[in-house]
Amino acid sequence: MAPVSFLPADIADWLPVGGRVLVTGASGESVLLAEAVMAAGERLGAMTFTGIFVPGLNRHSYLASAAARVETFFVTPPLKKDLGGRVEQLPLCYSDIRRRLRNIQIDALICMVTPPDDEGVCSFGPAVDFAAEFWPHIPVRIAHINSAMPRTRGDSGIPFSALTAYVEQSAGFDGEPDGSADPVADAIAGHVAPWITDGATLQTGVGKVPGAILRALTGRRNLRVHSGLVGDEVVDLLEAGALAMGQAVTAGVAIGSRRLYRAIEGPEFAFLPAAVTHDRAIIAGIANFVAINSALEVDLLGQAFSEFGPRGLISGPGGAPDFTAGARQGGGLRVIALPAAADGGAISRIGLPGASAGPVTLGRMDSDIIATEFGAADIRGLSYDERAEALVAIAAPQHREALTAGWRAYAAKL
Repeated sequence: MAPVSFLPADIADWLPVGGRVLVTGASGESVLLAEAVMAAGERLGAMTFTGIFVPGLNRHSYLASAAARVETFFVTPPLKKDLGGRVEQLPLCYSDIRRRLRNIQIDALICMVTPPDDEGVCSFGPAVDFAAEFWPHIPVRIAHINSAMPRTRGDSGIPFSALTAYVEQSAGFDGEPDGSADPVADAIAGHVAPWITDGATLQTGVGKVPGAILRALTGRRNLRVHSGLVGDEVVDLLEAGALAMGQAVTAGVAIGSRRLYRAIEGPEFAFLPAAVTHDRAIIAGIANFVAINSALEVDLLGQAFSEFGPRGLISGPGGAPDFTAGARQGGGLRVIALPAAADGGAISRIGLPGASAGPVTLGRMDSDIIATEFGAADIRGLSYDERAEALVAIAAPQHREALTAGWRAYAAKL
């Protein structure tokens, strides 16, 4: 049966009553269809929506009806309002997210794609992570065909003929990167960059600190990127000649500005599902792999905490456990980079064991280098006391005395 064109106002007619819907989130979210879902209201009944909803980017809750539910892996402000009620946050790393999506019934897919090419195939553009793998197993496929969406290489996409129903409307990709100067992020980057050599393959997230680290590497050569997520800074590497020749960037999602979305259409970029980007065996097989992740806090044992902030739950473990596990298996390097303090310097982000908020995201054996604006601590092969001493040395100076005293009290119990 040929795909049917429909009006957004009629989306409730195409979604299976009481079903579970996988929504392409991040930069691949269709705001047009998200608004249509919200406007459908009680006509949707007891539907469950799930997907990768990114704070600051995805602004719809999908809680259109009183009986609607959301299963999420990250916590956006709209979803946090009903967390523990109609919203359930599942604290899974990417490999476990994939395992869950593979083992549950998904009744419909809502996605955004490019217009079909000469062979009749639509691209998932800058958000390939899960939809690209699971669409063949989902019976109802609803798409927003967006002519402004960048077409990316790597994944084979979805045939137009495989869609159930579609809306065709151009909607711009006009995201803006955080281009404000950040001396702290630049200082952290200055301590991380010496650990990264020519020919390395990098994994980072997006944000001020990861972005500053990549910008600090524009003088390197033959770099590659293998990451779940890329931002504008990969374009800086490309334009500086820092990337290896040919296809040098493998990613699942791109989030950034129009500059990034133009660049990812080039042959240097390949977008592939999480089954590839986050596969630990694949990562382990990459020579000179460097996993660079951030954290909200690191304690003096070397444990990293990334999921709870001052106002409670803000994230899940994400891809960091997968990349660090792959790097460890393959002999790569694992870096945690974070500012030394928060709240204007009043709160140390290098903390005492047992004092950190939330669950441990990365254990004490999951990191090699921990860097702040005050230096980089190589904690490999160190005793507990040596680890604590190295981490106190990169804490904000105003907190070092208290951390040293607190560690002595803690160590006395060991």
